[in-house]
Amino acid sequence: MKKDLQEEALFRAVEELLAGGPAFPEPAERARLREAAGVTQAALARALETTPQTVKNWEAGRSEPRPPRRGPYLALLEGWAKKYPAPTPAPASVEERPATETPAPAIEERPATATPVPAPAAARAVAAAAPGPSPAPPRPSASRPVSAPKPPAVRAATGRGRPAAAAQRSAAVDPRFANGPLAVIDAEAGGQVSAYCTGGLVLDVPARTLPALVEWTLTEARLGAPRLDPWGRDADPLLALAPAALEFFGLPVELSDDERDAGRLPADHPVLEELAGAQWQLTRRGFGPWARIYRPAQGGQRACVQLCIPSWRALDARSWGHAADLPPADLARTLGLYASRVMTPRGSTAVTGLELMTALHPPTRASAPDAEGRRHSAHNPGSLGKDPVDPAPCEAIDGHPVLAHLPRFHVRGPEERLFEEAYDWARELTDEECLKPCLVGIDVNMAFAAAANGLPVGLASPPVHTVNPAFDAAVPGSWLVDLSHVDLGRVMVGKKWVDLRGDLLPSPFTPTGEAPAGPAWYATPTVAYAVELGYQVQPLEAWLRPDAGRYLDGWYQRLRDAYMTTMGDLGVADKLPPAEFLAAMDGYKTRDPEAAIVLGAIKNTVKGGIGKLQEKARGGGWRPGQPWPALARPTWRPDIRAAVISRARIGMHRKMVALAAATGAYPVAVLSDCAVYAADGPSPLDVLPYTADGKTIPGSFRIGVSPGMVKHEGTQTPLWAEQLREQAQAPLLNLARYIKSGAAGPDTGE
Repeated sequence: MKKDLQEEALFRAVEELLAGGPAFPEPAERARLREAAGVTQAALARALETTPQTVKNWEAGRSEPRPPRRGPYLALLEGWAKKYPAPTPAPASVEERPATETPAPAIEERPATATPVPAPAAARAVAAAAPGPSPAPPRPSASRPVSAPKPPAVRAATGRGRPAAAAQRSAAVDPRFANGPLAVIDAEAGGQVSAYCTGGLVLDVPARTLPALVEWTLTEARLGAPRLDPWGRDADPLLALAPAALEFFGLPVELSDDERDAGRLPADHPVLEELAGAQWQLTRRGFGPWARIYRPAQGGQRACVQLCIPSWRALDARSWGHAADLPPADLARTLGLYASRVMTPRGSTAVTGLELMTALHPPTRASAPDAEGRRHSAHNPGSLGKDPVDPAPCEAIDGHPVLAHLPRFHVRGPEERLFEEAYDWARELTDEECLKPCLVGIDVNMAFAAAANGLPVGLASPPVHTVNPAFDAAVPGSWLVDLSHVDLGRVMVGKKWVDLRGDLLPSPFTPTGEAPAGPAWYATPTVAYAVELGYQVQPLEAWLRPDAGRYLDGWYQRLRDAYMTTMGDLGVADKLPPAEFLAAMDGYKTRDPEAAIVLGAIKNTVKGGIGKLQEKARGGGWRPGQPWPALARPTWRPDIRAAVISRARIGMHRKMVALAAATGAYPVAVLSDCAVYAADGPSPLDVLPYTADGKTIPGSFRIGVSPGMVKHEGTQTPLWAEQLREQAQAPLLNLARYIKSGAAGPDTGE
């Protein structure tokens, strides 16, 4: 009996579709009529007993109303059209459609359920004078090759009224990944599971178990992204599971304390047993916030899905802000922007930053055909190779196996260990600086990314030890050399000797800014800068890497483009005059909160990726002298990290010296990529002189949006600095840490 009623209801729904009816106004006209009547989308949604996002979809042309709401909605629009007729448009020239643009098919709302839903009371009142339901005519089904995977069910697009992905894609999109790189999976109260894709597209998900969801993702969802290098591999599809989806698939919304400490669900969890029963496997890190579910590759075809679980703290607030709290459609847009500009997330921003290096420079490539016409896996020139390389003893961090011979609790000094880190330096203000009205902080954009650009680093070969070598700035490596004779009071600037107040500058050779007392290990950029300042150097020994290349150039370029594009989304364009740039930066993060989240993630991808090159041991089972998992990666390269940080620190010092030589202005504090100066006004323009034609001091700081240029970090007063240091009882408290927020506590600064 129940089946008969269901079949009858389905036939009624089909007959309504075949009946046709009056055409709806264009989407833009629907929005105009509603706005003319002074009705919000939320109010209209309440009247029609639907959601505001569905109304947005109707007005954006991403979906068409269907019974039982179609008739009442049409009657309402017709009534508004009589009260608020459209103004007569002025004649305008007709432009051709771009050659690459193709008409996008209409994306229909989810079909009506088996049992027709009665029209809501408010809508029935409006529809009293309407001619009755007017369903949209059916669209002809498109033929599809037999070999193509089954397309997923598509329904209304969602999210902030932006154009649907289907309306934006061109013929150049890889059909395997037609629906984008990722989706946010959510479940509704009625049991409907939805996949919110990039661009606003929403797919109906038929899966009712996690194994079925993984299978659907790989066979029907058309999610993923093409490789970034011809010798790389395509990005696996990413699914972010919303809390309701976790409950639907039998997973906890939050991890317990024990599970959080372990970083994963226990192996005997019922859902994990379901996966195992369906022949799916997990990586060694198990089912945690960034789980990977796979089957062994067959015939070169990968079968792998990445999961991101925001409520399990997959999206760290330090990198992703409030992304974990976004609605599914907005989270899909945010993650999609990052995926399209950087790459599909593979874990934290630090993990992704490291994975991006490998994706742009795969370790292997196909060889030329041999005598039998077969190709083999061969080393990819310019990459780090597929095998890890041990660091030089001076480059290894404490506890590394190459240092296992050292006595327990041995503390290595600068003559034993390479210690290239970012600046953390401050000094007392001079009497003249105390009389200045302002302290102005300037911050270098993407400092570590800019330092990576054009930097030669060692590639796949191990370091070579040499004694008493001649210094060569073109060879990357680590040098034991005495730089204590370098006098910052007299240095070479632009091929001219200049006298400076060396006591007001940090040393370029140590992160603390203190002058070195004797021989110490330095990366190549640091030693090269001593030569640039006009001083002779004679290394005592070195670990060198003649097999060198600019491995990070592509990494920098992709992250630079991602950063610049996202800054453009936030209203900060490239090549603005300094004053216009500073004005554009005022409140820029509020213009598009989701783009602001992506911007923060891009910045943390840079810093985290560089940091991951020297990932330390984690976990209670590790003992000094034993290897830890990170050492098995070819990208465990502390020498590359040291070279990038060395170049960033030297770049800061070079700019400070050029500014001091030209204006007599000296920094009072430096923290990594932020420097604080005493000034006569609150703007960076009061620190950095510009000519009428927009030029500043060659080799010094420049205001602008590009990586390596500077922005305004914050302005305070000398009185604030004095109070801050008194409260902290630290006369040399680093003011650069607090210049942005003005916070008086060390835990609230950036």
